[in-house]
Amino acid sequence: MNTEKHGLNWGQSRLAALAIAMTMGLAALMMAATAQAQVLYTNGFDKADVEKVPDDMMVLDGGFAVKYEAGNKFLELPGAPLETYGVLFGPTEASGLAVTARVQSTGKGRRFPTFAVGLNGVGGYKLQASPAKKLVELVKGEEVVASAPFTWESGSWTMLRLQCRKVKDGELKLEGKAWKQGEAEPKEWQISRMETAESPAGRPSVWGMPFSGTPIKFDDLMVTRAQ
Repeated sequence: MNTEKHGLNWGQSRLAALAIAMTMGLAALMMAATAQAQVLYTNGFDKADVEKVPDDMMVLDGGFAVKYEAGNKFLELPGAPLETYGVLFGPTEASGLAVTARVQSTGKGRRFPTFAVGLNGVGGYKLQASPAKKLVELVKGEEVVASAPFTWESGSWTMLRLQCRKVKDGELKLEGKAWKQGEAEPKEWQISRMETAESPAGRPSVWGMPFSGTPIKFDDLMVTRAQ
């Protein structure tokens, strides 16, 4: 009896484990397929030429160039002059996109850099980390339209994600979040705002304002369909 009982339990456990493994495997395949279908653009600069800018990127202004350091390539904006500079990349669309990037820079005394990811081209929306204000801000054109508390750590890599999705005709929803690389991504959007005006089609972007006089590094750019 005991042998039959143990044999039955072992058989049931094996079937249960097999079912779980099959479910997990199927889920992983579905997630991978979905992720692959959603990614529209990605650039980690691994194959980029040093001291150049990839051909699929449009520099609006600034001395952007790919650099190599400690086994990693990234796009770097010099620490001078102290102006606002940007780069466009990825597909041109009016809504339905999400852009993600990781950014690194350092403060100097009481001076801090400002950096952002953007959607809808030059005059579109930006999710901007403003360490001097201890805020992450949603900027429309040149106007700050929403903000949330954000504590930046000098020298760390910061993750930024901004998405714009169409809710209905004439109504868009902008959502953004920022977090330190290595920490858990916030489950909720830190910034969420409805816009009633149609947004012009434009390319995603990254922006840097080296107010601290130190370089700003950009890496792992990604454009996906908005969730």
